[in-house]
Amino acid sequence: MGTNSAGQGQGHGARHDHGEGQGHGDGHRPAADTAGGSGPAPSPAYTVARYGGVDVLVGGDRGAYPYGNSLLVRGRGTRGTSGSSSTLVIDPSLALADTAPPADTVLVSHGHEDHIAGLGNYDVPVHAHTKDVDAVRSREALVAGSGLPPEEARAADDMMREEFHIEGHPDVTGFEDGTVFDLGGRTVTAVHLPGHTPGHSGFLIEPDGFFFVADIDLTSFGPYYGDVGSNLPDFEASMARCREIDARWYGTGHQKGVIEGADEFRRRLAAYADVVQQREDKLLAFLSEPRTLDRIAAHRLVYRPHVEGVLVRTVELRTAERHLNRLLGEGRAEEVEPGLFRAV
Repeated sequence: MGTNSAGQGQGHGARHDHGEGQGHGDGHRPAADTAGGSGPAPSPAYTVARYGGVDVLVGGDRGAYPYGNSLLVRGRGTRGTSGSSSTLVIDPSLALADTAPPADTVLVSHGHEDHIAGLGNYDVPVHAHTKDVDAVRSREALVAGSGLPPEEARAADDMMREEFHIEGHPDVTGFEDGTVFDLGGRTVTAVHLPGHTPGHSGFLIEPDGFFFVADIDLTSFGPYYGDVGSNLPDFEASMARCREIDARWYGTGHQKGVIEGADEFRRRLAAYADVVQQREDKLLAFLSEPRTLDRIAAHRLVYRPHVEGVLVRTVELRTAERHLNRLLGEGRAEEVEPGLFRAV
């Protein structure tokens, strides 16, 4: 997920804080580039940018939360003896809630509301990684993944229902890493990239060479690993895996859009990954004096000081605890007395 700073998302405490206006002037193909040809007509909710056989449906505000970037992928009419082909949508975002292009199949990169808000418009097979199927099937499971206290969880559940139109989709089928979806002359291969969520996945589309990395989104906010099921080492391993995959285009789930060329993608990925180290350095500096976990969370490793919302304190606590446990395990911090920690 992501949020747009002083406007959208702050009241919800969304999973990103994109307040620096990311996406402006960063070299990616702008959302205003609309596709020609037979793709879905641009709607007030999204614009269309075409990369080979892949249409990127760019949500409002360049795909910033509560919107996102969806994909529409068509076969090439050569599958099987009949010469038929099929079409799939990846991550039907809020932008597709009112104007959803037809598709035969839907793939979901992971179980967060901004990636499934348009799912209710599709009465077709839906697939997500086996480790995220519950969050896509059930709004209750989706909210539980945030690990919020009861009152905040009720507010989040209301938000999922009222603003993201999520009612649950019980028939979602699980896929595994390497599962191939054959559209006829064009394939979509699932690439498991856990860390953000347990089942977070990208999709490699061939023969176009388009790699959708979803919420490894390259924004200056950096990696989000603040859910109950998030995992920092897994996220770091997933970023390393992305570096090894050569593609022509790399599509992200939010403002950074589509990056052309492996070298440019790897440069941006390195800067994105470095945010993890920046958080750790900030924590070590703060631990020059003994601090409690509550004090660390209040100091904020993740969100900027003005950002408020139901997720903020929970995410700060969980992120601080994960970094602190790593420092303790590496001998770079110590517990000087119960609940009080200091850098070594």
